[in-house]
This record gives sequence, C-alpha cells and structure tokens, in this order.
Amino acid sequence: MPENQLAEIFGFPAHNFSNAAERYRKNKLCPYNNKVPSCTKDKARDPLGVCSIFSGNTTAITCPIRFRQNWLVIEDAARFFFGTDTSWTSLQEVRVTDDNGTSAGNIDFVLVAYDDKGRITDFGSLEIQAVYISGNIRKPFIEYMENRKLENHDMVLKTVNAHPDYLSSSRKRLLPQMIYKGAILKAWKKKQAVAVHRAFFDRLPKLPTVDPKQADIAWLIYDLDLNQDVNQFELKNVQTVYTCFEPALEKIVMPSPGPVNNFVELLQKKLDDKHISRPDAPALNDITNT
Repeated sequence: MPENQLAEIFGFPAHNFSNAAERYRKNKLCPYNNKVPSCTKDKARDPLGVCSIFSGNTTAITCPIRFRQNWLVIEDAARFFFGTDTSWTSLQEVRVTDDNGTSAGNIDFVLVAYDDKGRITDFGSLEIQAVYISGNIRKPFIEYMENRKLENHDMVLKTVNAHPDYLSSSRKRLLPQMIYKGAILKAWKKKQAVAVHRAFFDRLPKLPTVDPKQADIAWLIYDLDLNQDVNQFELKNVQTVYTCFEPALEKIVMPSPGPVNNFVELLQKKLDDKHISRPDAPALNDITNT
C-alpha cells in the first residue's frame, strides 16, 4: 500500500466506483451523520471530502465526523457512563463554563441519563479527536475527483508531503480540551470518554490504567476494517483503556526526558564551535574587564 494514500473519499474507499460511491462524490454527501446531509469539512461550499488516509500500514482518521458511523461511539460511551438498562440520549455541542461564567469550550457530545419522568439523573462527556494532517492534502483530493476514472488514477492517490501530525493533534488540540473542560467535569465528579483511532492512541505515552469501576476516563479506540463484500470501511472498537484523570493528564503533559549526557554533548559541541567562531554573547569576564 503506497504511503500517505487517500483511503476514503466522501465515505467510500478510493477504489470503490460503485453507483452509491459515485452518488456521494457527485453530491458531496456525508454518510456518517453530519449535522447536514452534505460534507462540510474545511469548507462548506467546497468540502475536503477525505475521511481517512493510509499512513504506512495503518489508517488515520482525519475527520471527527467519521467516528459517527452507526453511532457506535455514542453507544460505547453510554455503556461506560451508565452501564446497561438505563434510558439515555445524547446532546451535541454543549458549552461548559467555569465559576466566573467564562466559556471553557464546547463538549462534542454530552450523554444524559434520565428517569421515567424525563428528569436527568446523570451525565458524561464525549470528546472525539481525529488527527491533523501536515502537508497538502487538498491538491491530491482535487486531482482524484477530476481524474479518478482515468486508467492511471492510482497515480493521483498519493498525497504531497502529507502525514498525520499526532504531536500537534494531541498537545495542541486534545490536551487543552482535557485541561479546561475536563478539569471542570472532574470537579463535578462526572465521567469522560475520549474517542481516537488506534494509530493516534499508539502515539500517546503509555497511560497508567485502572479498573473500569475506578476510572474517570474511558479511551475509546477504533480502527477501520475493510468489508470486502461491500467494499467499504467499517468503524470498529478495538480497545477501551480506562484511566484516572490526573495520572493520565500528567503522563501526556510531562515529556519523557532522554539521557542528560546527550544534552551535555550537544552543549560541548556548541562550545567547541565557538572557539573558531564569534560567540553569540560576550563572556562575563569580557564584560567586567571593559
């Protein structure tokens, strides 16, 4: 499988040219329960209809809406929050504020349990995190849409210097959400679920796990399996990891330090280089002697 190849376009594998696949591409539709029938990724009027890409031998989900296939992610989160035999529903894009009324952002989904009179008895939050792409993926997408039926369409499936940016996706997007919104939910003693694909989770530090009954957070981990009969990928839960809030957050925030000797060697090299070049700043004895 060529590296960084477009995997799904408007919900169907790149090599699927069935009537259904072409209908979705022609009308720029989303099959995964978007707010509206159309794909709205990147631009509503000119959407970037790439749901996932191949990176090496793994799939990387690049659109959070992709996780909504068959609402499996909602069902998995509800099972963690409420167990079974509980009436529940989901509410989308719910704003949470701190004690000063300052917004901490919107929660992707809040799942609420209710009694036979419709009164809320419990709730939990679900955040869905796809991966950002570093590089240009729109150009090969446009080439695919224009040339997909040509005999050499395989040539346009390769992206241009594009790859999943797991570091930015976790530290710049997922982590701030967990710090601000998650801390409020933790203070309220409410459970949280985070949905990511397997390659994303594998790039995170190894998190300390606990028994599900002790967990604050359930990491819902998914992968895409190709159903050969219908030539379409299916979202599958491959693992659920249970953690407590603070230990998991600390593990993600804190870097894993390498050997200090490596840094000392770097400093020594830079110092040695200054013997044959002008220093960045004057030494202390140079200043005191002037």
